[in-house]
Amino acid sequence: MNDTVSIGSSPRRIRQNNIVAALQTIYAHRSLSRADLARKLGMNRSSSGEIVAELTEGGFVQESDESGKQRLEPSRAGRPGIMLELVPDAAFFVGIEIGVEHISAAVVDLSAEVRACRKMAFDTPSSTVEEAVAQGVELIVGAMTKGMIGRCKGLGISAPAHIRPNGIVTLAPIIGWREVSLKEIGQSAFPAAVPIAVENDANAFAIGDSYRHGVSGVTLFLLMETGVGGGIMIDGKLFRGGHGLAGEIGHTLVPGSGGQKFEQLIGREVLIKQYREAIGRKHVDLQEFLGDVHDRVPAAVNIAETWSRHLAYALLQACRLLDPDRIVLGGSVATLYPMVAARVAVHMSEGQNIPFPTPEIVVDDDAEFGSAFGAACMLHQRFLSLESEEFGGEDGTPVQSATS
Repeated sequence: MNDTVSIGSSPRRIRQNNIVAALQTIYAHRSLSRADLARKLGMNRSSSGEIVAELTEGGFVQESDESGKQRLEPSRAGRPGIMLELVPDAAFFVGIEIGVEHISAAVVDLSAEVRACRKMAFDTPSSTVEEAVAQGVELIVGAMTKGMIGRCKGLGISAPAHIRPNGIVTLAPIIGWREVSLKEIGQSAFPAAVPIAVENDANAFAIGDSYRHGVSGVTLFLLMETGVGGGIMIDGKLFRGGHGLAGEIGHTLVPGSGGQKFEQLIGREVLIKQYREAIGRKHVDLQEFLGDVHDRVPAAVNIAETWSRHLAYALLQACRLLDPDRIVLGGSVATLYPMVAARVAVHMSEGQNIPFPTPEIVVDDDAEFGSAFGAACMLHQRFLSLESEEFGGEDGTPVQSATS
């Protein structure tokens, strides 16, 4: 969670800052007593109590006992202590990932817990941008109740693309998009008027994993689908580079490969194509290939060995440039890594004469929905910040009710 920005001079700004700081603090600690909240905010109990009362009346914060049971009656002597916590159903945030051959989507609540997720096959290159976004919206709205849609506070969209801060896709060669206002298309397709944010799919994946686990130091994130995207987090902040393209390791040319890029050697489609050719079957999918690797089918194992060698080479180059503490793999192809992790380690060791430190390499907890989850988290993060429109009313104006 980003630190609250410095307080402005107006009473409105001070009030907004205090509300946001209280929400951030309760979210970070999950459950907090009134005394602890006041202490962490650097406020007296009376001032902190006013903020809590406003958030409670607005439906964003509730009281519960220390066992996590919502408080329904006044506290009595001997009863568990009363704690403050967020009301999960007070707000929802939607994330949609538009990939090359799939669309995935997720909904998170005010506690940033996943409440719904869905995925479907979709041929994005042969569809219009409007069709792809509409399909993603339809996919996730079908998993939401009317109340969830009414309390939706933001929509995040991710795609394998270079995206300007204003939501314009400048270039997405793998899906054929160019100079597309993805933000405006999302606004038109979604059934509620909500803030919209768009992001590169690998960056969204990095944001989501960091949001879930918290990170320090340098972390490299690789999202491996048909293409291979990369994101870099430095001490919890996304590093974009000079033109917003930092981490795009998939576009690096591989020596001795005849001009191929890394994503052409370790992406989803190349694995499926190679395995179909190896066993003479046209309709083998990724899951069958992964199952055969697990079962040690020779043809599958041979392809997995080649894949592990290419991945090791790619990671070595990244390690020499970034010196990451940790590498996180996501996307459907990341499922292969645990089965060949030992081979990747061997190839990385053989590929360097000087024993440089080797970072921890892990697979994201929910690799296939990581980018959609991250897209939703972008709006959750915005909601709990001074960018939020929810808590920016005039002085004395109550917090807007979460149920209104």
